[in-house]
Amino acid sequence: MVKAFGVVGHPIGHSRSPEIHGQFALQCKLDIDYLKFDVEPEKFDSFVSEFFANGGVGLNITVPFKEHAFRLSTPASEKVKLSKAVNTLYLNEIGELVGDNTDGPGLVKDLLNNDILLEQKRLLILGAGGAARGILPSIIEKSPASITIANRTIEKAEQLQQEFSHLQSIDVVGFEDVDGVDTEPYDVIINATSLGIQGETPNISPKAVKSSTCCYDLMYSSDDTAFVKWALDNKAQKAIDGLGMLVEQAAVSFEIWLGAIPDTRAIVDRIRRGE
Repeated sequence: MVKAFGVVGHPIGHSRSPEIHGQFALQCKLDIDYLKFDVEPEKFDSFVSEFFANGGVGLNITVPFKEHAFRLSTPASEKVKLSKAVNTLYLNEIGELVGDNTDGPGLVKDLLNNDILLEQKRLLILGAGGAARGILPSIIEKSPASITIANRTIEKAEQLQQEFSHLQSIDVVGFEDVDGVDTEPYDVIINATSLGIQGETPNISPKAVKSSTCCYDLMYSSDDTAFVKWALDNKAQKAIDGLGMLVEQAAVSFEIWLGAIPDTRAIVDRIRRGE
């Protein structure tokens, strides 16, 4: 029997998840059906309920439903409780709807794939929304020397600072106050804002970058994202978009559902080549 999976969002046309999971299944010689579902917000609860009632095995969740899915499910771990967002749903052995968040593990794996280590590094995270919250538990787990969160409205950054204070001390600043001269340039800068959708970048000082700085954009594009261009223009050592994270977080979901570990690098290379 073919196992049913899918990704739920609104809109959902842009998603590459069916392509990625289809490639995973081919690699692992598994027979699955993975579809895109564009669901109206008011119908999300009933859709999820019906999907699993009809024998569905797993769902990926994307914008705007990650927080909603968190409220609907039982968190798989303390990290999920902290992130307050879920991108992976499944039923456990007693039929309980469980929510997991694979964004943080996916990011950390792709950073490692690109030889970017977080241990004892000075880290700057741009943005304090759901994307930043989702990756923070996994980042803190890697024991960076320091974390600074910069955001347009400092109040949102302060909220994250407070919620994660029992795990790590976090500094917060506005974008205009990010300056590597008053402190030190950062080892790793992660763009967790959505400004790239408009082709923009956070308005931070290029002095935050030094020759050994690695910059990572959670967004991805067939061309360089605005943040990747900014990083390259300011002589960062590495500037990488989020395609690898997209594939790696999908692989974590795939393993949760099916117990199989796909070759992610082959998929990333294939997408980069435009295949």
